[in-house]
Amino acid sequence: MMTTEAIQEGEPSDHFSMFSSQNSKIQYSYNKIREVKSYRVGELFLAYRDILWDDGRHKYNVSSFIGEIDELLLGERFSAFDQSTLDNLIGTLRQRGNSNATINRKMAALSKLLRKAHKMGDIHSLPEFRRQKERAGRIRFLERDEEARLFAAIKSRSEDAYRLSVFLVDSGCRLGEALGLIWNDIQEHRVSFWITKSGRSRTIPMTERVKEVIKLPATEGRRPKGPFTKLSQAQYRAIWNDAKAEVGLGADDQVVPHILRHTCASRLVQGGIDIRRVQMWLGHQTLSMTMRYAHLATNDLDGCVVVLETPRPAQPDSAAENPLPSSSAAKQEAKTEPVAAKISSRATRKGSKS
Repeated sequence: MMTTEAIQEGEPSDHFSMFSSQNSKIQYSYNKIREVKSYRVGELFLAYRDILWDDGRHKYNVSSFIGEIDELLLGERFSAFDQSTLDNLIGTLRQRGNSNATINRKMAALSKLLRKAHKMGDIHSLPEFRRQKERAGRIRFLERDEEARLFAAIKSRSEDAYRLSVFLVDSGCRLGEALGLIWNDIQEHRVSFWITKSGRSRTIPMTERVKEVIKLPATEGRRPKGPFTKLSQAQYRAIWNDAKAEVGLGADDQVVPHILRHTCASRLVQGGIDIRRVQMWLGHQTLSMTMRYAHLATNDLDGCVVVLETPRPAQPDSAAENPLPSSSAAKQEAKTEPVAAKISSRATRKGSKS
């Protein structure tokens, strides 16, 4: 029997630690009890930010989101993140004027961080994160003449930025996906994206002008790692902003590099490509993300107009004179024939008597 002293000192007795029989053998092991600690959201972010998010603009935005959340929680330490804390946090963000779409982005960052902390044993309970309903906003995309003017202004500033712009609008990829390409990702007429937001790789064919812009001009020196690795996101965005201001689009806050992805998707849908294929092309994780462009598939509805505008077949003149349907008229005619026959027979008998 295990003594009290053995339990207190953590010394397992032979009888308790192992039970043997002819058919089974059960062995118990003892783990040390882990101390429950409390953390601030900001501390958890510092611990896991480099594991959960790659360097870049998205990581910068997440850092801003988490910093705001830590501020709203007044730096409170916790070992369990309960539902009431989350609900109060969402309510405060909404009072600050945050839209549901903005709240969803901030809660996505918080959820990812807390799930990692829970998995690592830093916190021992999680709330239920529910996505807020978002309104379908208007999607801005470039017209052909806007693209021509903008790209010309970009080309006058940087040939590399121009080549990247053409690649983005024809491939529909994200800016980070293009900048992360290496030469091994390009094979014959196709390009593969391995570093993606959804974590799923995809391969798409290239247009003719994409095949041209991925070719680097002949220069002296060492060949770069990929077709667009000479540029950083910050450099490209600076060139983009200068160019869009030159062509009169500076006041349009939707004309950002990501508009090239919207433009590609819009052109695919307007060209008659079905939504499922557009989803595969863009690498959307869910079809609902691609459905934002479904309203542009107006060609699919053209057949409805043809049906509605087709004239109805004209009614024959006889049908207009006889209000009864053809089947009803036939029945009425069948009923009157015996009566007429009877009248005719009576008239014949009277004539013979006279």
